[in-house]
Amino acid sequence: MTPKRFHRIREVLRRRQQDLTVVLENVHKPHNFAAVLRTADAVGLFETHAIVPDRELRTSLVSASGSDKWVKVTVSGTLEEALGHLGQGGRRILAAHPSKQALDYRLVDFTQPTAILFGQEKDGLSDAALAAADDRIRIPMAGFVRSLNVSVAAAIILFEAMRQRTAAGLYDESSLDQTRFESTLFEWSYPELAEHCRRRGAAYPRLNEDGELLDPVPR
Repeated sequence: MTPKRFHRIREVLRRRQQDLTVVLENVHKPHNFAAVLRTADAVGLFETHAIVPDRELRTSLVSASGSDKWVKVTVSGTLEEALGHLGQGGRRILAAHPSKQALDYRLVDFTQPTAILFGQEKDGLSDAALAAADDRIRIPMAGFVRSLNVSVAAAIILFEAMRQRTAAGLYDESSLDQTRFESTLFEWSYPELAEHCRRRGAAYPRLNEDGELLDPVPR
């Protein structure tokens, strides 16, 4: 770990948005899931959620960019379980759904704690997911098609959220508490050593300002 690399990792982590997330309901196509993860990393999401009934999510096989290393993916088996995770953050839940009653996504205030639901490629969000949302949002279109590929829709909406949050100064200071920031910084910087510590139930070694270990490696 070079000091330059460590400072880069710390700066990216400092800009992560903990109170903005996406929830992918039954998005089965690996390239779509990988593309959403790549966008999530690009706009600075700390965590994403996936609803997968069989809980088998092979992100390591679908993300050539390595985005799954930098964006936490919380997998739930049911919508109710996923909503339980979201409720812990007090987020407004928005369903990306192309209907006339839905709000233009550009009129939504994304500076507030927000979770955006996206549905599978063929049928979109389930009725239960739509019913659970506080509001529905849409991307206005001028052509014959009524919906976009899920990864494209996610990119459009998330970059609007990033634009708003940048203007509001939300990327200027870390949204993570100190304990979570330091533990995540260690995991990103030393993933193999972090796994070693977790297996042994040991605390992570402290790091200095350049990312060098201050404590011996637990045995």
